[in-house]
Amino acid sequence: MPSRRRFLAGSAALGVAGAAAGCSAGKEAGRGDAPPAGRPSPSVVPAAQPKGQRLNFVVVLADDLGWGELGSYGQKLIHTPRLDALAAEGLRFTDAYAAAPVCAPSRCSLLTGLHSGHATVRENPWGAGGQAGLTEQDFTFAEALRACGYRTGLIGKWGFGPETPDQPSHPNSRGFEEFYGYLTHGHAHDYFPDYLWDNGTRQEIPANRDGAREVYAPDLIQQRSLDFIDTHKNEPFLLYLAPTVPHAPSTDPDLGRYAEAPWTRPNKAHAAQVTSFDTLVGSVVDRLTEHGLAERTLVLVTSDNGPHEEGGTDPDLFDGNGPLRGYKRNLYEGGIRVPLIAWSKGRVRAGTTDRPTPLIDLLPTLADLAGAPVPTDIDGLSLAPLLLGARKSAHAPYHDHLYFYRNRSGGSPRANAVDGGRIRRLSEAVRRGDFKAVRFAPGQDRRAPDDRWQVELYDLAKDPGEQDDLAAARPGEADALVRLMHESWADTYERKPFGVTLEVTRQGTEFLVTATLANGSARPWTAAGLVLQAPGRWQVRALGPATADRVPAGGRLTARWTVTPSAGAKRGRLTCRGTATHAGMPVAYAAQAVAQ
Repeated sequence: MPSRRRFLAGSAALGVAGAAAGCSAGKEAGRGDAPPAGRPSPSVVPAAQPKGQRLNFVVVLADDLGWGELGSYGQKLIHTPRLDALAAEGLRFTDAYAAAPVCAPSRCSLLTGLHSGHATVRENPWGAGGQAGLTEQDFTFAEALRACGYRTGLIGKWGFGPETPDQPSHPNSRGFEEFYGYLTHGHAHDYFPDYLWDNGTRQEIPANRDGAREVYAPDLIQQRSLDFIDTHKNEPFLLYLAPTVPHAPSTDPDLGRYAEAPWTRPNKAHAAQVTSFDTLVGSVVDRLTEHGLAERTLVLVTSDNGPHEEGGTDPDLFDGNGPLRGYKRNLYEGGIRVPLIAWSKGRVRAGTTDRPTPLIDLLPTLADLAGAPVPTDIDGLSLAPLLLGARKSAHAPYHDHLYFYRNRSGGSPRANAVDGGRIRRLSEAVRRGDFKAVRFAPGQDRRAPDDRWQVELYDLAKDPGEQDDLAAARPGEADALVRLMHESWADTYERKPFGVTLEVTRQGTEFLVTATLANGSARPWTAAGLVLQAPGRWQVRALGPATADRVPAGGRLTARWTVTPSAGAKRGRLTCRGTATHAGMPVAYAAQAVAQ
């Protein structure tokens, strides 16, 4: 019977007996020899480490931090000295974009390199149509780096459900070997939770039971992030640090310098949260420096969408969107344009760039810098030449256009006013060059005829605040951008095969097992092989070769085995490990299935 494909939580899952490979080497794997199947599970396990020091990565994602809420982006009331220093020493992006104006779809796209017309999660998990979790078909930047030997950790907010371990949407299943924090979107709204998750274990916080407010979760997140760096300072690592500040409710046990400000308490607390975010990033940089890692660690700091106004917080007091129009939930610039700072001491050149840069570029960028292969069907482009280019004129390729989508996002008064009362309508936007179109459906049905949509057009070079609608004056430009909206959307985005697939079919008292290692990257893989591992005392017999000298880009290596269970065994877990060399870098992927 076909198996349920799943992801590995870590390399320990490979410690089973009964390994078997093919008995002869192949020459070159073909493109059409794989069995029909969905996209392979690109689960990854650590590969052997090459000699020499490799670049580490720290990706810090704030929650609802507006474009204008840092001093380096014009903020006047909130103190952010550490981030301002990083912006001065590193590269500051003026035109960076979250993939969506709300949390869940924005984070899904950031992780997977797919814009919101292709990503699995395209809406927040509210209401009948809300989408809450990632799937086995999602490939994250953690999986890309884990495949080539990086230690990967997520600390803070994951934001996807369900709230159970050992399932495809869990961070351990999506490439993060270590996870500490909030699993689901709703749970992350609690700054004094009575539990957090430590990998697959629910870790109770008794001091916060029954509504008590003794342990502030951001403090736990900060300490755990520093512990991660301490523990893995001698190996290449990726730390995805996702604190929940400054998301509502605006809560901070220490108002600090804002305690006497002439503001409401929510505004004081919001300012304190932004400053605490600044302090958190500063503490990470200090720890990297302490361990001598500042010169070989790339730190990226950004946000998942524009500023919020929940819980009494007034984004206008702080000019949280700067000169931009809109807030969280709007597809105008204030809702999706976010700060992005890239810093690595002595590596990233100091300066500013106005390259329109969506956060979907993070996956190919990290993979490029780590030497890891990535699927060719992602939407992101690598920023590596821009970040680490030796020449000041170095630049990354530009996107033809950027696409954004919003539906079922809820509402807030300011965001609704900016949308002209259309906050609950489906909306989408495209930026190409300096022109940007925003359009609103008559309701929440994307299939509504074009003539029922309301379309607006703006020239961001002359009008970054999106005040002068040019749609009537330039209908041809508006129509061209609407066509790009149609081209950017796929009801179901079919992925190309990448990584390992494991299929199990019962044949009497035995099982036929078919494994495929699919090279969905742009370069050929060499020295490829598949190894099947079964429980102790199970018999594994190869039906042909399980190695290939070369697997071309788009090609596949397929191997088959018969597996005989031990006497009395009714079920057992099988693991297949696929290895290869990509551009001189060893990579490893794995998949598991239950034979029963």
